[in-house]
Amino acid sequence: MRLRAPEAHRSNAVHAGAWWLWALGLATAASRTTNPLLLGLLVAVAGYVVAARRTDAPWARSYGAFLKLGLAVIVIRVVFSVALGSPIPGTHVLLTLPEVPLPRWAQGVRIGGRVTAEQLVFAVYDGAKLAAMLVCVGAANALASPARLLKSLPGALYEAGVAVVVAMTFAPNLVADVARLRTARRLRGRPAGGVRAVLAIGLPVLEGALERSVAVAASMDARGYGRTAAVPAAVRHTTTVLTLGGLLGVCAGTYGLLAVEGAGYGVPLLAAGAAAALAGLWLGGRRTPRTRYRPDRWGVRTWLVAASGAAVAVLVAVAAAGPDAEALRPGVTPLVAPGLPLWPALSVLVGLLPAFVAPVPKDR
Repeated sequence: MRLRAPEAHRSNAVHAGAWWLWALGLATAASRTTNPLLLGLLVAVAGYVVAARRTDAPWARSYGAFLKLGLAVIVIRVVFSVALGSPIPGTHVLLTLPEVPLPRWAQGVRIGGRVTAEQLVFAVYDGAKLAAMLVCVGAANALASPARLLKSLPGALYEAGVAVVVAMTFAPNLVADVARLRTARRLRGRPAGGVRAVLAIGLPVLEGALERSVAVAASMDARGYGRTAAVPAAVRHTTTVLTLGGLLGVCAGTYGLLAVEGAGYGVPLLAAGAAAALAGLWLGGRRTPRTRYRPDRWGVRTWLVAASGAAVAVLVAVAAAGPDAEALRPGVTPLVAPGLPLWPALSVLVGLLPAFVAPVPKDR
């Protein structure tokens, strides 16, 4: 393998599933900490990889929208904490809002009242965790091609995958439409910001979304979407039993892993459930016979991309259960400045690996 990443082309492009595994690994790591420094480092790692490896495709421009969405989540979390109060005790009172009296049956709910620095800091930490997870999902949206991801799904999940892909591509296409219309207004010398501009852009955006939906429906009908092959009744019943039984086994096994008392049966039940569910999906794929034109391959660089995300998730999860647990979840009572734990921070930097091993998009 050469030290310098090659230029991306059809045969060596990173599999879309690998980008999602990498992003979900970062999101899993973000779910294990409320340290704002670590969360900021995770967002920075995701942003650097997106900047280094995104293409000029429409969905690649959605990352900025997810950043704004993350900031909105933090603001909303703080506003709710101020308006509805928080169970976090605090002694640093910043202001006292007029408190709305509520009936007896609404005991435990508070509207207004005092606002402390501790509850605001807790709200910012909590909102930052959710915002970081959203940004990681946005990174996968910006890097993975939805069409190639759909092509790699098993036949039994094809119809559900189409719905998911259409839903995932809605936000990127909406962002692309808004950017195109704002550029057109600027070229015509008209303002691209403000309430009047938003109202003027909204109608063409909705019209474009409707036309695209009609085009997608016509394309799906022309390609035989929804048509299934005839299979024996015994196969259908076996598929149902295996799929439902496997999913129940996966749920029970996951519960066993999370509960200390059930750790002994969790792993075998999870493995048996996963095997049954996979067998059900394989049998269910017989109802949708289709071929794949030039299927995507999992090469060395693709495996490295997926492994880097998994490594970040595992290393941060281990740190959250070890001596660095307090550093990953800094307290707010009393208020202390969060520190940057060394080993978890170095673990997060493993997520930068795709920026160096993934093939470079063209025109870079």
